[in-house]
Amino acid sequence: MIKLVIFDLDGTLVNAYPAVAQSVNYTLHSLGFAARSHTEIKQSVGSGDRKLMAHFVGEKLADKALAIYRPHHVKALGMKGAVKLLPGALGILKFLKGKGYKLAIASNRPTKYTRIILDVLGVRQLFDMVLCADKAQRPKPYPDILWAIARRLNCAKKEVLYVGDMTIDVRCAQRAGVRMVAVSTGSSSKKELKDLKPWRIISRITLLKSLMS
Repeated sequence: MIKLVIFDLDGTLVNAYPAVAQSVNYTLHSLGFAARSHTEIKQSVGSGDRKLMAHFVGEKLADKALAIYRPHHVKALGMKGAVKLLPGALGILKFLKGKGYKLAIASNRPTKYTRIILDVLGVRQLFDMVLCADKAQRPKPYPDILWAIARRLNCAKKEVLYVGDMTIDVRCAQRAGVRMVAVSTGSSSKKELKDLKPWRIISRITLLKSLMS
């Protein structure tokens, strides 16, 4: 039944957390705040960069922080080794493409940074569509981003599989009415994912192959 596989990006296919942590702590330092641990920063991503900044500096300083964070993050993403594909991610993408599945990205990252990541990793051409929160009507966990991709690629909800790593991804898929595979390689723990009862939970992206064979 599945014709389209939509992926989240961070924590699902790629590890860009070092670049995010570097940019967050640069911003915090610039505004006179103490640095935060990489673990704390990793656990705070997923809802877009403005909410990320507001989490650490408060709502009143969020826009000021964002103006510092964004240009720094462009540089951080381009640094050698700052962004990597998770083990087996490239293989599973090529496997699915070879099987004739349509592939897409649905991310709460701004489009600009998502494109940088995909270009740096050399995988942008593998995706039939990339849609980010700044181009969607509403961000995840609202279902709009998944519905928009399905419509554009002429797929019914029953023909869509969504793969993500966070509870926000599970909620998004459930609201959209599409099947969901949660991979426990990102910001949410396996228990947090399990509590929301996605269709399947896998410990690494390579295990998706057995579900699609």
